[in-house]
Amino acid sequence: MSDAARLLRLLSLLQTPREWPGSELAERLGVTSRTVRRDVDRLRDLGYPVEATMGALGGYRLGAGKAMPPLLLDDEEAVAIAVGLRTAARQPVAGIAEASLRALAKLQQVLPPRLARRVSSLTAATAASASPFASLVDPAQLTIIAGAVQARERVRFAYAAQEGVASKRHVEPVQLVALGRRWYLLAFDVERDDWRIFRLDRVSTAVATGARFAARVAPGGDATEYVTRKMYETAPTYRARATLRLPVELARARLADFAGDLSALDDDSCTWHSVEDTVDYLAFRLTSLGCDFTVQGPPELVEHLRVMGERITRSVDSL
Repeated sequence: MSDAARLLRLLSLLQTPREWPGSELAERLGVTSRTVRRDVDRLRDLGYPVEATMGALGGYRLGAGKAMPPLLLDDEEAVAIAVGLRTAARQPVAGIAEASLRALAKLQQVLPPRLARRVSSLTAATAASASPFASLVDPAQLTIIAGAVQARERVRFAYAAQEGVASKRHVEPVQLVALGRRWYLLAFDVERDDWRIFRLDRVSTAVATGARFAARVAPGGDATEYVTRKMYETAPTYRARATLRLPVELARARLADFAGDLSALDDDSCTWHSVEDTVDYLAFRLTSLGCDFTVQGPPELVEHLRVMGERITRSVDSL
């Protein structure tokens, strides 16, 4: 292996978020520990902030510097980042769209043609959009908490509950969960000695305290499943039953992941038995289909649509 190739391999290893013992790096690279130390010094000269700790448990890791040196990405990582940036440009994080597009433009400028074609193929075959009713999350708060989850570091923040009640929280953040229209944090509340779920758009002034905590396993072992179940428990959900004046394949395309059970009645209409959701979003999906429809149930959805219709009529009549 040439010196340049070895240096790139060393940089690739150090960009993995862990601390590498010098002996393990030497074994991986097929060199002596002295050569590893010399290569680390060369990376530092190039602007990479390689940190070293002494002792039996010591080693090397890539730290944060005053400026960001070039990243070394393999093909799969480059494609994943490019597709992720395109997706992020449509997600409910305040100010993230423009920053994502700027970063994507820089990445596409240096992607080899073979990778650029893969990115184009993947994004062309994928459709994703954030709901217009999605709650925007402060990217600074999201970044702080994501870092604390990774480092298993306690966090303090202000939280505004749904009723408008403000509180100070001290938590051990375990997992960020993105569910449809919102970001949630599953954390163990230190002062309440229990698990809690927080909406990220209601979090402010988050600060990582520097205090580490032992790894925790989410209740049931799956953070996403736990948060999803708790969200359904706190908000009543229903399955809509409706007749849509829309061809079944067009209805399936417009409903996408929320298609549920669709059955054709004739060439121009179909029946829809939805997936479970709140009456607010069942009503939103029905009224955004761009077709006439008749709702058979549940009664809660029928009443919600009736109230919506009256409110809209009053708004129009006042013009």
